[in-house]
Amino acid sequence: MNRTERIAAMKAAARERILILDGAWGVMIQRRGLDEADFRGDRFASHEGQMKGNNDILCLTRPDIVTDLHHAYFEAGADISETNTFSATTIAQDDYKLDADAVRDINHEGAKLARAAADAWTAKTPDKPRFAAGSIGPLNKMLSMSSNVNDPGHRAVTFDEVYDAYRMQVKALNDGGVDLYLIETITDTLNCKAAIKAIMDLEAEGMDKLPIWISGTITDRSGRTLSGQTVEAFWNSVRHAKPFAIGFNCALGADLMRPHIASLSRIADTLVAAYPNAGLPNEMGQYDETPGQTSGELQGWAKDGIVNILGGCCGTTPEHIAAIAKAVDGVKPRNPAPTSHDMRLSGLEPFVLAS
Repeated sequence: MNRTERIAAMKAAARERILILDGAWGVMIQRRGLDEADFRGDRFASHEGQMKGNNDILCLTRPDIVTDLHHAYFEAGADISETNTFSATTIAQDDYKLDADAVRDINHEGAKLARAAADAWTAKTPDKPRFAAGSIGPLNKMLSMSSNVNDPGHRAVTFDEVYDAYRMQVKALNDGGVDLYLIETITDTLNCKAAIKAIMDLEAEGMDKLPIWISGTITDRSGRTLSGQTVEAFWNSVRHAKPFAIGFNCALGADLMRPHIASLSRIADTLVAAYPNAGLPNEMGQYDETPGQTSGELQGWAKDGIVNILGGCCGTTPEHIAAIAKAVDGVKPRNPAPTSHDMRLSGLEPFVLAS
């Protein structure tokens, strides 16, 4: 299938069943016990500073591991697998002193690896086509909050710098062959809006138009993002992008995330997606929730009709994804809420002016 056919197939599948996203990448990479040489490869053998821990660089130095993980998640039943590019922006990769050429290559090669794996599984199971999502993660610098407690107006980065970083990433992911963009683990909505603008501007300049999936993060029981927005305010802030899907991931396990997904489900006129952690981390930073526990929680969401896409974030494994896929098999997906023509505005709180 060409890209247009793949996007049509993905949208058709979403109307028929609950789609399954892959699970965590960090935990699976950690299990490989990689050393500094694995992260450096030949290209970065003499690069300044430590490279270990930069999981995204494995797209260039250990593509075999990245490919294996795509295959593991597709084999577990995932419909969609993310590129290994969560932190592949010039801003985030500056921690490793990587230049723009290296960052561009990470995204382009990461997209190609995901594309090849998805195509291989589509060929194996043509009745269940697989798709590649370009992972566009958060930055280590925020536009909405000061990085200096003594200066509320201070920002470590400008909107233009964030926009440029995301623009480079988006272009490379598109060129590499992804089927959709996943702007994920959003803690700062303004950073997310810079990514959205980068996508829209590139499309206006002739780049292939792809679906956008937006996934925020509710950081604690307050029901707000790190930059302070409620669920509805967050939706009001990004709904102009007409996303293919909207949802939340990370920070919380399924039990604590459910009320926020339920709130979003009532108001979003598009698909609702969620990929929670495998519970909350224990005192050692590990996730103890079993595949059966996670899938049991998410099966309840599916049966209650509040989700269209499910997957896993921190602590989840192919075993978790296999259990989730089995638990929701045959359950009808949620029907999107009716489109509202009210004027919907937002700050930290939503404001709705009825038409």
